Amino acid sequence: MALILASTSPRRHELLALLGLLFDVKPPSFEEQLVADRPAIEQVMSFAQGKARSVAKQEPEAIVLGSDTVIELGHNVFGKPVDLAEARTMLRRLAARDHYVHTAVALVCLARAIDVVGSSTAVVRMKPFDERVYERYLATGESLGKAGAYSIQGEGGDLVDSVDGDFPTVVGLPLRLVARLLTQAGMRVPIDLDQLYVSMPYANWSRFPG
Repeated sequence: MALILASTSPRRHELLALLGLLFDVKPPSFEEQLVADRPAIEQVMSFAQGKARSVAKQEPEAIVLGSDTVIELGHNVFGKPVDLAEARTMLRRLAARDHYVHTAVALVCLARAIDVVGSSTAVVRMKPFDERVYERYLATGESLGKAGAYSIQGEGGDLVDSVDGDFPTVVGLPLRLVARLLTQAGMRVPIDLDQLYVSMPYANWSRFPG
């Protein structure tokens, strides 16, 4: 049973590989666009499904996994910044506050009539704003392409005070949710998931065990 990751994210590729599965990677043709006033979880679930469905149309026999992540602060939903100016604005708004990180995972297989989606949420508290620290971080360019303009597994981890919840959710692929959905779809996950979460074999995971 072929598994395809519908993603261009190296982080999702790395996290999925931790489950010991063989899979291919194909970029989705779907592009997410945030809609004002639509609940964050609804949006991120629709984005994950859109990505998975766009690849499933090309690979109807395969199980296709799509995922997406958004940040929720108050009534605002943040995706990826379009440039450093927007990244700077996002980080200023997140500083010294708690925000929600919502990551959705969708599985789609047209041949087997599988079309399911689930989500995982973690709460991240950012450190107080320090202009020198934040400007130094922005200069790395790491903010671009990351929901909320920071990468917790990279240098952006220095901006984070704590994580309440699942660290892989914040990175972009909640492994417990992925394993559950794959198992329900009839695919065996060969690794011991509990042991994986004890060893925390990913950058900065041990700093934020949840």
